[in-house]
Amino acid sequence: MNKWLHQIEDNIQERKLLGPREGVLVAVSGGLDSMVLLHLLHDLSKTYGWKITVAHFNHQLRGRSSNADERLVEKTSAKLGLKFRVDRGDVKKFAKDNRLSIEMAARKLRHEFLARAAKKLKVKTIALAHHADDQVELFFLRLLRGAGSEGLSGMNWKSNSPVNSSVKLIRPLLDHPKKFLRLYAKAKKIKFREDASNASVDFQRNRIRHEVVPTLKAIQPGFDATISRTMEIVSSESNFVLATALEWVGSKHRTPFGDLHIAVQRVCLRLQIRVLGFSAEFDLIEQLRMRADRVVTVDPENSLFRDAVGQIHLRRTAEISFDESETKIDLTRDHKIHFAQRNISWAIESKKGASLRRMVNCEFFDPEKVGRKVTLRHWKQGDCFQPIGTVSPKKLQDLFTNLKIPRAERHKRIVAVSERGDIFWVEGVRISELFKLDNQSQRRLKWRWQLL
Repeated sequence: MNKWLHQIEDNIQERKLLGPREGVLVAVSGGLDSMVLLHLLHDLSKTYGWKITVAHFNHQLRGRSSNADERLVEKTSAKLGLKFRVDRGDVKKFAKDNRLSIEMAARKLRHEFLARAAKKLKVKTIALAHHADDQVELFFLRLLRGAGSEGLSGMNWKSNSPVNSSVKLIRPLLDHPKKFLRLYAKAKKIKFREDASNASVDFQRNRIRHEVVPTLKAIQPGFDATISRTMEIVSSESNFVLATALEWVGSKHRTPFGDLHIAVQRVCLRLQIRVLGFSAEFDLIEQLRMRADRVVTVDPENSLFRDAVGQIHLRRTAEISFDESETKIDLTRDHKIHFAQRNISWAIESKKGASLRRMVNCEFFDPEKVGRKVTLRHWKQGDCFQPIGTVSPKKLQDLFTNLKIPRAERHKRIVAVSERGDIFWVEGVRISELFKLDNQSQRRLKWRWQLL
């Protein structure tokens, strides 16, 4: 056991997690992991003079069991002669009020408490008991959620508090599996409490812990080492891309955005999106990356767009308004027109029937149903449209929503209105059921458009 204690000591020293006589707030739940961490740091503090304070947050999720956890931590702190700080929170209510999972709500309230306690005690370091098994579980959790290389690289030995960036979080046990913690607790007769919820498969993390990981360990010997090595490789490569992106974002003389590697482009955009206070989801990043000046709605009040040099700009939705411009055309006279940065052309062909091959930016209609006079304009609130294959009209706004067309983009879409006042074409959407070709059609209207 002394050998293992020295390994933890080496982790702390080599990675500069704690300096001599430094103050540290140890987050202790009362479970195996955190109770072992507390005793390890307490034993080592006799050599390094660390000023330890114990912090416990009561999530109030398990009634008497939660209160028993709190009493054990308080009693252990007194036995070791350490200061004790405690707080409680109604996690279930907080989760419901903020539309969070229980796990995420508990994490948020816990970190807020730890940051407050650290600030009050003027402590700059919080010690957490995450270990190697936690890393493996986190890897699969994030993999299932579609995380990128930053997420798959796992937890770091040192990181900033998510609540207060001036406070650092340290994880001295990160390279040791839980079985070592259990052996150490047994050898040192460390008391701890088992959380019954850890055995439940109701939570996604617990299902990974009890079902996925054991299955993979049975298939692949050395599974833990393989995942750990993979996370180390991903972390190194992710850090390189991040450093390159940070240099680009902070530079006045930049490499053209289009010349950057795709991985660097994505991180450059992600960094800017986060600075603006929005969640940098993959789909959002890709929409902005693929085309400059595309306005993408991120919430009912805000939209983002990227300019040609790679800079992200915020646009308030209030700035987006309906475009009232329109023009009228005579299908029997002219054959092309320029409208709203589009070239639109048409031709009436003497071909019967409905059999047609698909063409890019080209649709076919029955000209007898459309009529001679057509109006080109933009979408207006209240517009209705009956897509081909449907039996009744739909609000165009609902159709845009179902197709996930961004709010700002909707205002740019052109619609074509027939002589009798019905919409027969919406740019980028299926043609109208009311104006399609059928076996009775004697001619066809060939309708083409191109974005300039």
